[in-house]
Amino acid sequence: MLSIVVPVAGVLLSFVLSERYVRQIALAVMPVGAAIAMAILLALPRGDGFIVYLLGAWSPPLGVALRADGLSAVMLAATAIIICAVGVYAAADSPPAAGSRRVPFAFWVLLMAIWAALNTIFVGGDLFTLYVALELLTFAAVPLVSLEGRADTLRAALRYLLFALVGSVFYLMGTALLYGLYGTLDILLLSHRVSAEPGVLIAAALMTSGLLAKTALFPLHLWLPPAHAGAPAAASAILSGLVVKGSFFILLRLWFDVLLALPGFAAAQILATLGAGAIVVGSIVALRQDRLKLLVAYSTLAQIGYLFLLFPLALDGQGRLDTGPALAGGLIQAISHATAKAAMFMAVGSIYAGLGHDRITGIGGTARALPLSVMTFALAGFALMGLQPGGASLAKELLLLETARTGQWWWAGALQFGGMFTAAYVLLVLVHALSPPDQPVALAARPRRGSDLAALALALCSLLLGLLPWQPYLPIPYALESKLFGVESLVKSLITVLGGTALAILLSPWPHPLVGTMAWKDLASVLGPFRRAGLGLGGLVERGDRVLRQWPVAGICMLAVTVLLAASMFGAD
Repeated sequence: MLSIVVPVAGVLLSFVLSERYVRQIALAVMPVGAAIAMAILLALPRGDGFIVYLLGAWSPPLGVALRADGLSAVMLAATAIIICAVGVYAAADSPPAAGSRRVPFAFWVLLMAIWAALNTIFVGGDLFTLYVALELLTFAAVPLVSLEGRADTLRAALRYLLFALVGSVFYLMGTALLYGLYGTLDILLLSHRVSAEPGVLIAAALMTSGLLAKTALFPLHLWLPPAHAGAPAAASAILSGLVVKGSFFILLRLWFDVLLALPGFAAAQILATLGAGAIVVGSIVALRQDRLKLLVAYSTLAQIGYLFLLFPLALDGQGRLDTGPALAGGLIQAISHATAKAAMFMAVGSIYAGLGHDRITGIGGTARALPLSVMTFALAGFALMGLQPGGASLAKELLLLETARTGQWWWAGALQFGGMFTAAYVLLVLVHALSPPDQPVALAARPRRGSDLAALALALCSLLLGLLPWQPYLPIPYALESKLFGVESLVKSLITVLGGTALAILLSPWPHPLVGTMAWKDLASVLGPFRRAGLGLGGLVERGDRVLRQWPVAGICMLAVTVLLAASMFGAD
């Protein structure tokens, strides 16, 4: 309960004391909230694996219960760490838009509101509480997009709001169906009552597609690239690192805790197929962006796809979802992405502030001029690529273990190629940043050391997540940790880097810094036909992405996903 009350109290106190003290209030609330999250994390293994708080001492279905389990505890802790790091970054950096005193006030208040909404999602014990928290999260996240007040960011924020509201309507319709059928929305009670009847199948399809729209899973991603790329750096870090995880966490609660009795094989394959599509489309379009923030935004679209590969891999022998290593892998991947992507956006923000632009082809010499920012971007990128001992590496090993167990080898291919795609756009940026500039780099402003260190701490956190003791909270085989090191892991990393290098050369349309050298001319003579084919494919994918991000097409896609999910469950019933 305190994990929700503390940030809410910070919001209310900020309105009472006005914008003069809002930053001090937020910075005072952050260590308190982080201490509460860590206390929950430490207390959970000492009990029976659950911490339950009854609001008003009324038990469900009359009352509302807040419950924390292993999934909740690790997400509460990860969220607290990221919020604190972003807070330090924003406090050390110049305000998100220094021209107005109301803009910094809005940023800090919205940051605390997002924290409160996310904590409510992580401990919420019934579907309606989760709906309310999800709406609070949306209404706090949307203004972050348009903090600077530019016309393009206002359009992006409005697009985000409208599409998120469509997703909310779908989720609420499914919730109403479940309440009409069973007279309760408590997750624990529903898990014992839900059966595979038509109303439940329709509710599951509606709620799932609504949550997919809020998570921006391909092809329901029309709002994500402009929203994440247009927001200030600190806001982008929160939007990409945390906000999209809220609806994903509810999706996990829905399928792994409520809908256990539903036939899940076909629906899980559909979700994973959309995830694989997100990896491919997001990565290819990321490689074709000329701005760093847009590249990182499309990288978020691609990384979201990884999270949905867990669904078919979590199926047991009866075609039901099981809370095993696949679920643990998906959650660790979500945390690794949250920390790495927040660090990446903050590093890009520092580069933008230093250079006055974020054009990829114009960042030559940045590694010498802004070494901490480039190093942060590199470490976060290495973590996302799945290099040891990062959290993404542990998550990939868990998911690969499940591909062998279930015999679904094709998802192993998606995981491996996804790592290569990640390596491609990370290496693309690093090659340009490490290349010598055409003229001496003149910094428009030098980023504050505190902001650089906050971003670097998050990147290191993501890169070391594989070393943490996850077993008290998540179902991870003890013997798996030994696979993170050794010759086999080194070979996998080398293949990922080499594959990423090849993809960057074949798919990126921007001139390589080595163009004009004899080595590049020799390579171009060999790879010329393949590069032309790759550029043609990339252009086709980019045009397809632009079509998918049109309102009519996005609406049709959402209806199609809903119908497809419902049909898959009806057909399997």
